[in-house]
Amino acid sequence: MTTPPAEYLVMARKWRPQVFEDVAGQDHVIRTLQNAVKLDRIAHAFIFSGPRGVGKTSVARILAKALNCEGGPTQTPCQKCLHCREITDGIALDVHEIDGASNRGIDEIRELRENIKFFPSSSRFKVYIIDEVHMLTREAFNALLKTLEEPPPHVVFIFATTETHKIPATILSRCQCFDFRRISLKEIGDNLRKIAAAEGIQISDKGLAWIAAAGDGSMRDSQSIFDQIVSYAGTVVDDEKIEEILGLTDRRFVVAIAGAVLSRNAAQCLKLIDEGYYAGLDMQVFYQMLVDHFRNLVLAKVVAAAEGITEMTQEDWSMIQEQTGHVSRETLQRLLEILMAEEETIRRTQSPRLVLEMALTRMAHLTPLIPIDEILARMASLERSLASGAAATEGDGKGQSWPAAGIKGSGAPDVPVTAVREQAATDYGAGEKAKAGKVDESWEGFKAFVKQSNPPLSSKLDPGQLLSREGSRLTVGFPKAYVFFEDIEKHQKEAISELGRSYFQCPDLDIRIEALRVDPAGNNGKTANGNAKAQQIIDSRQEALKHPLVQKVMDIFENAEIRDVIPRQTRVEVEAEQPNN
Repeated sequence: MTTPPAEYLVMARKWRPQVFEDVAGQDHVIRTLQNAVKLDRIAHAFIFSGPRGVGKTSVARILAKALNCEGGPTQTPCQKCLHCREITDGIALDVHEIDGASNRGIDEIRELRENIKFFPSSSRFKVYIIDEVHMLTREAFNALLKTLEEPPPHVVFIFATTETHKIPATILSRCQCFDFRRISLKEIGDNLRKIAAAEGIQISDKGLAWIAAAGDGSMRDSQSIFDQIVSYAGTVVDDEKIEEILGLTDRRFVVAIAGAVLSRNAAQCLKLIDEGYYAGLDMQVFYQMLVDHFRNLVLAKVVAAAEGITEMTQEDWSMIQEQTGHVSRETLQRLLEILMAEEETIRRTQSPRLVLEMALTRMAHLTPLIPIDEILARMASLERSLASGAAATEGDGKGQSWPAAGIKGSGAPDVPVTAVREQAATDYGAGEKAKAGKVDESWEGFKAFVKQSNPPLSSKLDPGQLLSREGSRLTVGFPKAYVFFEDIEKHQKEAISELGRSYFQCPDLDIRIEALRVDPAGNNGKTANGNAKAQQIIDSRQEALKHPLVQKVMDIFENAEIRDVIPRQTRVEVEAEQPNN
């Protein structure tokens, strides 16, 4: 007679925790149960809830050992006595493991109610472990209520479930509830490393991290995957073989496509999608992987220590940091929003590849967003640059310069217009004599009048220079490159003339607008130096308006328009003179 071969145990069963100390990632549960046993405060009913493969049934068995061990109740079952061995082997008469999915009716619960009346055959407690208890029917739960509230002192119920919300509140209120958590990558990796050392399996830490990540927080799933990989690769496991089993080719496509999106290469995105499609990628699954990857990119940009939040390996974390190094948080958030907006569509569509291609094309062509803080900082820097340029020009020209609208000391004091007229003794440029017994009012006085009557028009008129006055005709010059020259010449001329007729008290006054000459030294006594200063300020304004940052602001803020560009010190003085604006 031949001897039957020894039974093979998969890793998940062979390395199942047998004592409280072996349980990973559930310290809050283990500590409470150990103290309960130590202080003899054993509840009559427990509910262990949490994701699959995190140790709920294993802890239930260990608790049964702690209660029924010959040296107990004890926090550390001996593992040697008859009761401990029988519970480990699953043959203990007084520890009943019931599948809630196949014993979910009222008849099974009635039978259970009858059996709990009898004392244990040899143990201290009768322990009923009902797995997937949420599968019981409503009638079965109702039949269990009274027994669960006041069971015999020799009975302990332990319910395990992955869906606590399906258990009636009347049941929950009669039990002590323990929430089991997902197990961290580090704890799963440490457990797999211990198993590999004990089994003589050679595998890299990177490979163990990949297996732990594939388990998605479940120790049992990770151990089952590890067992499968060892069956495929043998006791010497290469990283390439792990990639083949886990399908990490999909992950490489995700990283490559994310890089193409961030480099704004739409063509490369479509090429990679085509390669992945013919390599057998499931477009819907791949889309979710892409969403998860961009979530990690956002977290890496927002949270300094996101490595712990995202549960990734050090290698993956380094890759994430490298991809996000040159991209703003706002851009990454917008890219993730585009992906999330299409999630429902890609679940329902018959052409997920098309939806994915269109989403990636929009993402690749998205203009990078500049953080508002950076925009404000650049604008402040631009203001300082303009201010320093204006200050440099004020030192020239013997105190005469072209001021911006509203500068104090520019002939626009805060006094009524009549007082301004009385103070104006000579013309700003030509110094012509008074005609018909009236003193010819100054150009600066007129600008002060316009400032009080129409402040927006005043800011546009400010760079203007009085070239000549002949009877009822005034000729005003503006630099040809002035940003508002065309607006003044075509649209504001009549408004300026109306104000001039009122100020100069000349009903037939006509104002002509001309391009300012390069060297008007012979015109109205103005010096080339004075005009050069005016031109320098105009040039600085023109440069500011053409600055890429200003253009970017115009693109970002809808319906934005540029009214004027004023140096920093000028703006302060304007605000001081016009507090209500």
